[in-house]
Amino acid sequence: MMDMPIDVTMVCPFCGKEHFVTVNFDDCLAWNNGALVHKTFPYLSATEREQLISGLCPDCQKNFFREM
Repeated sequence: MMDMPIDVTMVCPFCGKEHFVTVNFDDCLAWNNGALVHKTFPYLSATEREQLISGLCPDCQKNFFREM
């Protein structure tokens, strides 16, 4: 396969800011096929993994999780 880095781009559902996370292509395919995010992307921070899961940008994650 293609073990090359790609940027996964998303728009934050709260603030509308566009942001991205760089992952390996093969890992992205595995995640899209149901692999668990924390096992598929151990090289990403918890913040980056949350970006992939929820689409929340780092700033909105700080605000959202601080309120909880």
